[in-house]
Amino acid sequence: MIEDKQGGEANTSTQPQGREAQGRSHADSRQIRKARRRNHAWVSRVFLIVHLICVLLPLGVIVAWSFTASWPWPDLLPQQLSSRGLVELFLSRQGLGPVLAQSIAIALASALLATIIAACAARALAFHDFFGKELFRFATVLPFLIPSTVFAMGIQVLFIRAGLANTAVGVVIAHTIVALPYAIAIMSEVTVAAGQRLEQQARVLGASSLRTCLHVQIPQLLPGILSAASMVYIISFSQYFLTLLIGGGAVKTLATVMFPFLTSGDRTIASAYGLVFLLSTLMVFFLFEMLLKRFASREVSYFEG
Repeated sequence: MIEDKQGGEANTSTQPQGREAQGRSHADSRQIRKARRRNHAWVSRVFLIVHLICVLLPLGVIVAWSFTASWPWPDLLPQQLSSRGLVELFLSRQGLGPVLAQSIAIALASALLATIIAACAARALAFHDFFGKELFRFATVLPFLIPSTVFAMGIQVLFIRAGLANTAVGVVIAHTIVALPYAIAIMSEVTVAAGQRLEQQARVLGASSLRTCLHVQIPQLLPGILSAASMVYIISFSQYFLTLLIGGGAVKTLATVMFPFLTSGDRTIASAYGLVFLLSTLMVFFLFEMLLKRFASREVSYFEG
């Protein structure tokens, strides 16, 4: 009896000690987790600062060169400022306005055409079985495999025979063909992820094909549509060799006007055109972002059946 009492007293005395040790271990683990989070936050800040420096520093150099006449190495600051870049942009004979307007128009037309074709192709590959499906899937990535120089020379011969050479329409078609694999890759992933359940439910409830497309399919695919359009836009807007070869010098874009200044080493004018290139691209991207927020603000919910 005495031994049992002593054993019970020992057990009751060790229980608070065990709880205290467990509480200390939990507190230590929380402190370790907090320390790891602080370390991870510090590493994230360092990477963010390095990323901002890598992005903003070249942009600052471009802006500085746009107003610089002389900046020899190893000087940290320009020695002489100049307005020659602004004069070339706004007072030259070819004019910035028509060239910029034509560049944006060609890029937007290519983005629209490529996105429509990519949406149809992605839907066919995702939801339909037909003869030659894998061959068609392989054909969509052929522009990836063929060198751009070979492709441009071959399509130039074809366009000369078709009467599309030296025309803006021919440039739009060529840009669309080059950028189409990127758009199809984006739209294929989005189409497979969206599925057909909402479309089937809308058709069962009596919606027509047009209404289903406008109110179900397009809202579902809108993020992917804008992503594909943005990708095609930047590819088309930055094309130089293909535009020069198909356009034959008659179709002038910002890239074809800017590139000779880059190759000649005229950094002032090249930087001025580069700054316009950057600002015009950002404006279009902001437009796409506004469209996405405007038309995709409501999330479509569907129960898991």
